[in-house]
Amino acid sequence: MYSTTTLSPLFRIALLLLLMPLLNSCSSLPEHVDKPSSFATNDYQHSAVGRVLADVSVQHAPQSGFFLVDNGADAFTARVAMTGLAEKTLDLQYYIWEADATGRLLADNVIRAAARGVRVRVLLDDNNLHERDELLVALDALPNVSIRIFNPFANRDFHVADFLGDLERVNHRMHNKTMIIDNALAVVGGRNIGDHYFSVSPESNFRDLDVLAAGPVVRKVSEQFDYFWNGTWSVPISALVEFPAVDEQKQRLLQMRQRISQDHYPYPLSSNYTELFNQLQQIVGQLRWGDCQFIWDDPAQLDEAKIVNALYQELQQVKHSLLIESAYFVLGERAMAMVKQLSSAGVSVRVLTNSLASNDVLAAHAGHAKHREQLLENGANLYELRPDALARRTEIVSLKSRAALHTKAMVFDNRTVYIGSFNLDPRSSFINTETVLAINSDALAQQLTEFMEDGVKPENSYHVERNADGNLHWTTIEQGQVVSYDSDPHSSAWQRFMVGLLQVLPIESQL
Repeated sequence: MYSTTTLSPLFRIALLLLLMPLLNSCSSLPEHVDKPSSFATNDYQHSAVGRVLADVSVQHAPQSGFFLVDNGADAFTARVAMTGLAEKTLDLQYYIWEADATGRLLADNVIRAAARGVRVRVLLDDNNLHERDELLVALDALPNVSIRIFNPFANRDFHVADFLGDLERVNHRMHNKTMIIDNALAVVGGRNIGDHYFSVSPESNFRDLDVLAAGPVVRKVSEQFDYFWNGTWSVPISALVEFPAVDEQKQRLLQMRQRISQDHYPYPLSSNYTELFNQLQQIVGQLRWGDCQFIWDDPAQLDEAKIVNALYQELQQVKHSLLIESAYFVLGERAMAMVKQLSSAGVSVRVLTNSLASNDVLAAHAGHAKHREQLLENGANLYELRPDALARRTEIVSLKSRAALHTKAMVFDNRTVYIGSFNLDPRSSFINTETVLAINSDALAQQLTEFMEDGVKPENSYHVERNADGNLHWTTIEQGQVVSYDSDPHSSAWQRFMVGLLQVLPIESQL
């Protein structure tokens, strides 16, 4: 995730010198792009989904409704259902869309929605699209489908050249994750599109979280999408890559569908409209209602740090408890001081993040590990996810798959929740764009708290503390017995060595 953006300055200089002849012939982005503006439908109350949600929204106005999606099977089923229920518009905005079974299957369902006449807009960050230009432009050529790339690389075949020669621009990525149908129903949260996010990978799967949103906040999510879609940062894929011949386009789509037929996706995914609609009506009856702000970063004004500032305002109001679940947890001086201030005022601060053994980004763990002792000194209660975490494991295809944490959520005083794409680290705070739903709902806060309680159970996490000698130790329960470790549990000597090395490099501001 951070591999190209966390190179040390000295290493970047060395590579720059070595690659200077290549960089002198670098490609450039197109200057004049045909990019017609488009916007979310204003007629959001007159699709089947819109009518159902409009009727219930009237009863709860001006609040919005929310449904927590805390397991992978439900999260992917919801997205596929949304493609089947969409009648007017389908907007998708993601940092990662993998070319795996999940990515192919969702793409196929999106194509089928477009074939029914649904206008489809797909906005993807360019950081993870290497070698997929031809497929994307083939999809873009389909009727009713438009694909745009956020902050694209000029060098389509050699992204490193852009990082070396144009770092100030390409270092800023769109980490947002939203999906909206008919401007009436949205899903917002931490999940990208890929096997690891929906519990179908036999190797590793993320503990993650989304929320379905209905009511007025959906229009705010759409406004954000429109801003990104029509802004100068987003470029049509057709302006970056030549359109394929019709025969080549058909061949690529045929190949994708042949792969899907061989994937044997483990979840039963209905395409029956009546069944999908009935499922939606059941969800509507379970919505938690509350006041909500949708907070998002403007790529043109990242120095405003909107989410960071909103978070500090919220923290000033906390009286009793703060629960944090963040995949990447690298606190700066100001945040660390806030932890100390809250703890000194009697606020219980609890954190769940990745352990070294569960973390998929060693650099991010290095930033976290560097400040663990100070975090404990400042009064935080720290837990790290076990790679064999049992929480909700029954949904996972292979019980041998490694668990990792990807959730980004907080609960303030059992009343307000933050759910979105925002990690508590410098990259989310000041470099990437992010989105957060800030929801005031006691019922949703209780539901999220129960989810977070699962995460810190001894069978799912290590409790990190300081022993009598002041050294860190990790406590958990294995096979019914309390077990303690004096170093990062179930990590290799190589992992610990690399973390130590990364800690001395000047990269923390990029984590």
